Amino acid sequence: MSETEVSGGLLDGVSGEENTPDNSSTTSAEAEISHVAADPNAEDDSPLERPDWWPEKFWAKDSNEPELEKLAGAYAELEKKFRNGDHKAPEEYDISGFGPLSTEDPVVGAFAEWSKKYGVSQAAFNEMAEKVMEFANEEIESGSVNLEKERQALGPNADAIVKSMAQWGNGLVAKGIWGPDDFEEFKVWGATASGIKALQKLRATYEGRVPIEAAKPEGMPSKDELYDMVAKPEYKTDPAYRKKVEKLFEQAFGQAA
Repeated sequence: MSETEVSGGLLDGVSGEENTPDNSSTTSAEAEISHVAADPNAEDDSPLERPDWWPEKFWAKDSNEPELEKLAGAYAELEKKFRNGDHKAPEEYDISGFGPLSTEDPVVGAFAEWSKKYGVSQAAFNEMAEKVMEFANEEIESGSVNLEKERQALGPNADAIVKSMAQWGNGLVAKGIWGPDDFEEFKVWGATASGIKALQKLRATYEGRVPIEAAKPEGMPSKDELYDMVAKPEYKTDPAYRKKVEKLFEQAFGQAA
């Protein structure tokens, strides 16, 4: 035995091959995890969160992603406005947003003057013009609906009643009893069904009951038959019968018996 040979030492029997790293000891699962973590092209399925600097109106809440097309469209529209100078107050405003109205209209004229005084841009002017016209159209539609309701309240002979009252008012003007201002006030009174009925009573005070010529509804008694119904004893003794006759008179003549 040489001097350098050691027998029965601490490391006796230990093979040097065991000190060499064995790459085969890595499990397949660990290898797969390592591969995925190292792959830069691997997809991340976790939902996105909107950054604080990204505008909320360009973020789709349902899909949690930015709305790039919407953002691009807004940018293009903004760029167009800048090219057209819509962000500046023009020398003269384009009032086409007010539809058929012209600068002679007091509302349009006052708004254009105010906008110029405070440097309102053409874009803001157009936006306000659109709102004004929306409100105006709503008022017109609302007025039409109310007018129809008033006609319904006058009954089936509404047109004939209105025509008769208009002729009566014009007749008072022609006789010199009323002046133009009186006639304008008369139109205010007659703007509703209740007003027309009140004027009918006033007219009847001077002229008696005024028959309204109109197409007789199917099943409606004739004028003579209605007066015969009034002459019957039931008209005085039976409230239900009297109410029925008055209803028929109102339908036929626009006023109760």
